[in-house]
Amino acid sequence: MLVKLSLNGIKSRLRDYLVLFSGLLTAAAIFYMFESIASNKSFLESNSLISSIVIIFHFGSVLLGIITLVYILYANGFLMSMRQKEYGMFMMLGANAQKIAQMIFVETFLIGFLATLFGSTVGIGLTTLVYRLLTEQLGMTVTHYAPVSGKAFLITTLFFAVLFLITAVMNASSITKKTLLILLKEDQTPVQVKRKGIFLLGETLLGLIFLSIGYFMMKQIVTFQLIGIGVALVTIVLGTYFFFHSVIIFGLSLLKQIDRIAFKQLNNFTLSQLSFRMQEYTRMLSMIAMLVALALGALTVGIGFRNEIPKMADAVTPYDLVLNNAQKIDQQKINQLQPTTNARYHQKEDEQSVYYVKEEFDQNPLIGHEYHQVGTYTKKKFTGTKLSKNSTAQDALREVELPEQKGKEIQFLSRTEFNALPQEEMVLQLIQVKRFIAQLTPLKQLAAENGRNNPSVLDDAGMSGLNQKTAAYQAYNTLFSGFEFMGFFLGLAFLAMLASCLMFKILSGAQKDAVRYEMLNKIGARRNLLRRSMAKEIGVLFLAPAILGTVHVLFGLKMFAGLLSRPYHQLWIPFGIFFLLYFLYYTLTVWMYRTLVLK
Repeated sequence: MLVKLSLNGIKSRLRDYLVLFSGLLTAAAIFYMFESIASNKSFLESNSLISSIVIIFHFGSVLLGIITLVYILYANGFLMSMRQKEYGMFMMLGANAQKIAQMIFVETFLIGFLATLFGSTVGIGLTTLVYRLLTEQLGMTVTHYAPVSGKAFLITTLFFAVLFLITAVMNASSITKKTLLILLKEDQTPVQVKRKGIFLLGETLLGLIFLSIGYFMMKQIVTFQLIGIGVALVTIVLGTYFFFHSVIIFGLSLLKQIDRIAFKQLNNFTLSQLSFRMQEYTRMLSMIAMLVALALGALTVGIGFRNEIPKMADAVTPYDLVLNNAQKIDQQKINQLQPTTNARYHQKEDEQSVYYVKEEFDQNPLIGHEYHQVGTYTKKKFTGTKLSKNSTAQDALREVELPEQKGKEIQFLSRTEFNALPQEEMVLQLIQVKRFIAQLTPLKQLAAENGRNNPSVLDDAGMSGLNQKTAAYQAYNTLFSGFEFMGFFLGLAFLAMLASCLMFKILSGAQKDAVRYEMLNKIGARRNLLRRSMAKEIGVLFLAPAILGTVHVLFGLKMFAGLLSRPYHQLWIPFGIFFLLYFLYYTLTVWMYRTLVLK
């Protein structure tokens, strides 16, 4: 009988459980994806470049697991609060408390098991998609990859089973500790919302001070370093709490004092509703704001790392292609690249020296990097005159020479003196193209041909050395593509969880709100005004943590200034993705809330 009642209870709250289920399914799918890539041993052993990003996916799994635990605890807490009156009714009808606890345990664990099972199935498809995107971005062919991983499935199942076991025990325990009167009447217990103005003003100032300190520390993170991170973490968390507990409430009270705003349509009612909700939702909105910062930060930094790859490759060598012994290369292939720079320098060498024609460098100066400090440099042009007089400038030339040439003395001769040397003549050809990424494939092919002509430039794995920009690009791409994908999918997972938590919290109070809106309807408030009031109220609850979380991200990006040369470049891409999905959750919440409140 209790099982039948439990199933009926779930059916009556089917939409709420579907929201919980969708969030859990997303978390399980992404967790499986991370573990599938990171635990595929044969795949990693046969693709050494891919194996370098394994730690990134393991780190993503750990971070996702921590956030998932918080999400499960909050989500199940909301569902328990919505159904505890039903459990109280069961006890009134004679059900044993231990039986109720067993029923709750089975409900919680069953939902978690199904979410994990379906999530892992979705994760197989998601892993296949990510594998294809990852290999396409890395520009390589990988072998021994299988999206179906028994080890990843086992890890995912065990991890979520432990999470839901803990949650199920906590849910069952919380119900048995509550008295029957509390179960039946807790939702009718009045909430004390009256606060003295002086305390509200003090907390408002305190919240603004905490946020200001935190933002200042993040902005000056280079100066304060680890101390700044610790202070920022504490002050921003405290400032976020006081922002919702006091700052917004203080702002709402000021708006209520402005007659042209407060007495327009149902604004006074809406402002009062929001003032009440902000105190009740303080901890929830604070958590949502921090999750928004994590989700948006993960998306932004992930895409930011992607934008850094060409710049980091360019920092290794200013030339897109280096050809040693270029006399062996078909120049028709070079012409097809339509190079913007095509410098040819003739060489001769003996056991002690490498000889160049000085006039060739005067006509086409060598481009090199002049480094100032870590991560910063300027491009310089070195003429033959400067190279012949400056040994430091010659370092730029040694970067593009063959390994066996780098230890020899460099000498610059006139054309007549050079031609008089008896050694065999060689050509060093340096190429720059207009669009490096668009011409990456032919550049790789020519770099590979250069490696075949000059085996000494190849490393132990048979790859071209980092004096080739294509090799540097591939090395950085292999590493940072992992960060990009981890950031993207973690951002989506965080978004699904934070929006679901906020949705649960709003919908859990719908039954009590229905009474207030019914009273407004009876005294003549038009239905479209009621709908508009709901949209405004829920909009503020969604928008406030989103705005604060966005501000957190804008200041927090300063911490990545040492890793990203332009951390604020193309912010509209991650921000646009995030807020589009966030708006869809808002729209869904408004629709579900209206169906529950407006009969």
